[in-house]
Amino acid sequence: MPPRFLPGLDLARALHTDAVAPLMAAYLPHTPYSAALVGPGSEVLGLDTERSTDHDWGPRLHLFLSDARDRARVRELLADRLPDRVRGWPTRFVPATGDPGVRLLDHAGSPEGRHGVDVADLGAWCGTWLGFDPARGVTTADWLATPAQRLASVVGGAVFHDPVGDLARLRRRLTWYPDDVWRYVLACQWRRVAQEEPFVGRCAEAGDDLGARVVAAGVVRDLMRLALLLGRRYPPYAKWLGSAFARLPGSGGIAPLLSRAVRADTGALARACSLLAERQNDTGLAAPLDTRPRPFHSRPYPVLDADRFTRALLDRVRDPDLRGRPPVGTVDQFTDHSDVLTAPSVFRALGGSDLGQDPKP
Repeated sequence: MPPRFLPGLDLARALHTDAVAPLMAAYLPHTPYSAALVGPGSEVLGLDTERSTDHDWGPRLHLFLSDARDRARVRELLADRLPDRVRGWPTRFVPATGDPGVRLLDHAGSPEGRHGVDVADLGAWCGTWLGFDPARGVTTADWLATPAQRLASVVGGAVFHDPVGDLARLRRRLTWYPDDVWRYVLACQWRRVAQEEPFVGRCAEAGDDLGARVVAAGVVRDLMRLALLLGRRYPPYAKWLGSAFARLPGSGGIAPLLSRAVRADTGALARACSLLAERQNDTGLAAPLDTRPRPFHSRPYPVLDADRFTRALLDRVRDPDLRGRPPVGTVDQFTDHSDVLTAPSVFRALGGSDLGQDPKP
């Protein structure tokens, strides 16, 4: 019978408290390190469930050490002395047969089992995960080139030991976008809404019920991401978008409207847009605008005319790296292709490019 389920963050904390910290204290007492669970995994966002335990889940931890010799000593210590179990869960993993790259918990205690403690240099780990090292500063291009899911996975999770504070300082730098980047990102999200909000009513009017619902679902997805951005939350990728939105303070007033909107209810869609427009006005990031729905030209379905909010936000942007830049946004605002958003070399190349920006004199 499997052990009682523990959320992955609690299990990671137990791995450090019950196993790793005592080993470090006993064998390497003067070795400075930080311990955390960050990076990939639903547990980093606090969204894992018992279903998550079937693959790539278990007692995991990151240990960050700046000295290469210390890292080697810690790896040797963990390989030799890490306990086989913590809170009843195996501490080692084995590759899944026929499923490359996937790991399963080693319940059988096979010789091939390897523990889930990643020992790394913090800057090097950031380079691999984010494509840059925030300790050296975060440029406008860095913000644009980094998928929100990756940022969420660094500022999320939990830190269990950080006496020097290097990890805490790095996480603070990534807590949220600078105001001008925030303005730009919001402007680009409103632009996405503006591009398709009139199509829901037009498809329905043409008798295309399925098409209307497909378009409506896309706009609703963009509104959910917009709500998270307005609430200073990095939107996660599709699997967890609804869960993250449901946890957002104030989402309860919008969720019923969005549930109706995906059924091509143009009135509910327009009302949801208006409520988010009110939140936009409340941020003070741009001049306040009228949030009431209005007809789309002479057609009998309401829209917000969301592009007004795009223009108002861009008018307040002063960052020279953003002024004149096309309103396409961060890399995950103009593509949701997983092979792009999971490959730092690719998302850095796309997200940090000029994308047709007017050349500076």
